[in-house]
Amino acid sequence: MSVSESLVEDMKEAMRNNDKERLSVIRMARAAIKNVEIESRKELDDDDVIEILAKEVKQRRDSMQEYADYGRQDEVEKLKREIAILEEYLPEPLSEEELEELIDRKIEEVGAEDMRDMGEVMGSIMPEVKGRADGKVVNEKVRARLQDN
Repeated sequence: MSVSESLVEDMKEAMRNNDKERLSVIRMARAAIKNVEIESRKELDDDDVIEILAKEVKQRRDSMQEYADYGRQDEVEKLKREIAILEEYLPEPLSEEELEELIDRKIEEVGAEDMRDMGEVMGSIMPEVKGRADGKVVNEKVRARLQDN
């Protein structure tokens, strides 16, 4: 079953169970997916859907920080619940060790020696970590690794 199909099935189940919060989050996610499908004029595959869901999670994490800065703990808790629902549809996140190994392998494959090779390394890593690691974290780790060389 594709991720999109899972979203539809879970939306129906949330309707049956009268789970308004879950239903709302799934509907927002499906709307974001539908908007991209309309813009690109094609049906999205699982990789594209996962990318959109990861983007939705990132947006909520960014908003969570802003709400926390303004003392809106109620909104922070709501966003945490939304993130938990969306993460159910994302692949298992990479562990710290797996990410480090992947970065080392890609640096070696690309033959990167210093910061001038950052773009090439990031370009080869990002397709593999799509939805499994935050791009900002990956960028920081690659940058630190290349600065050490």
